Amino acid sequence: MSEQDTICAVSTPVGEGGIGIIRVSGREAIEIAARLFRPKQGGDIRAAKSHRIHYGHIIDPEDGEMVDEVLLSVMRAPATYTREDVVEVNCHGGLAPLWRTVRLLNAAGARQAEPGEFTKRAFMNGRIDLVQAEAVMDLIRARTELSLRAANEQLKGGLSQRIDSVREQLVSILAGVEAGIDFPEEDIETPSGGTLRDALQRTLEDVDQLLRSHTFGRILREGAAVTIVGRPNVGKSSLMNALLRQDRAIVTAIPGTTRDVIEESLNIAGVMVRIIDTAGIRETHDMVETEGVKRSLAAIEDADIAIAVLDGSVPLHDGDNRVLREVSGKNRIIVINKADLPRRIGPINDKAQKVEVSCASGVGLDMLREMIAGMITKDGTFAAEHGWAVNERHQRELALTRAAVERALETAGMGLSPELIALDLRDALDHLGMIIGATYTDDILERIFNDFCIGK
Repeated sequence: MSEQDTICAVSTPVGEGGIGIIRVSGREAIEIAARLFRPKQGGDIRAAKSHRIHYGHIIDPEDGEMVDEVLLSVMRAPATYTREDVVEVNCHGGLAPLWRTVRLLNAAGARQAEPGEFTKRAFMNGRIDLVQAEAVMDLIRARTELSLRAANEQLKGGLSQRIDSVREQLVSILAGVEAGIDFPEEDIETPSGGTLRDALQRTLEDVDQLLRSHTFGRILREGAAVTIVGRPNVGKSSLMNALLRQDRAIVTAIPGTTRDVIEESLNIAGVMVRIIDTAGIRETHDMVETEGVKRSLAAIEDADIAIAVLDGSVPLHDGDNRVLREVSGKNRIIVINKADLPRRIGPINDKAQKVEVSCASGVGLDMLREMIAGMITKDGTFAAEHGWAVNERHQRELALTRAAVERALETAGMGLSPELIALDLRDALDHLGMIIGATYTDDILERIFNDFCIGK
């Protein structure tokens, strides 16, 4: 396979639908499509103007049989998604017309595209950088308005601009350090002493700001894990059902009904939230229930927010105190359930936010949703609006960037050789370059684009 090949793939989901789109990209895209397409009004798409739609039929050149009635778009380089000549064929959305057309394109000289190959070509041809390429997949997978907004900001270059700003700072510092190394006798102003350390410290602060967006970036992409915990029969499953507005979890008066982790998703304040119902936490000799309790404790550990549910209609129980201990140190909300019944629970010695809720009447549920939303977005809204929500790959490279800048700062503070400072600064620049694709390896590209669907 070569990057010079003309490629094709179905770009719409497989199955029955009104329309199915086949994308063709490469030097021979228009020529190959012309061998199969017969415009209704006559003519030849080889001479067609760019960004025009043509009505006609796909014909099997072997026997002249009509395969499908289509609309065909001709888009000439460089004003295309890949910066190559691109043809898009809008077929009827059934499997037979789509795959018959793809087979004819293959026979005419267009090979089947690899996963993400169209977007990879957009990167290789300089239309987008790696951060923007990853944003394409985030955009496709976005399930809420906030994740959509963040993906669009990243696609427009918000995060790339921020990375470039840090790179420019480091390039400027490095240029001054290297000037002092190369021309020690010349009267050249170079950063030294406190000036150099101040510049490096400012760069560290900018890197830290990017790193702080990592948790929120993960939440945007994967959803916030909100785990509901409590002793048996306090209403955990009822609370999950009330938040979801559907009967997802089984609710009975029998303690220990929920024995495994149950997970569902919902949208709260524009963020996907993964609501996780857990087995009641208590000492038990039942082997199955014991395993459920273990999974409950593991779910607390992995939670972005823990919701500790207490039964407000009975006095505080030793089991409640154990639950409160398990969630201490986590982002947590204490839900005092069964607010429709007379309150008998005493004071709760915990500084966490508290809300009284009735799953039966719905009292307090809106307040609980607001609390969850506030916890999720308190450090992240600004990041989402400005495209600063970094992913796992970015976070790893930023951590390595930070370590390199920190080494340079320590070296400068000890008054050691400027050559050592320059070495660390180049290392930091390499890691920043890996984020946007200024430097990359084939392995990195493969990992990124293999995550894409074929046709994108």
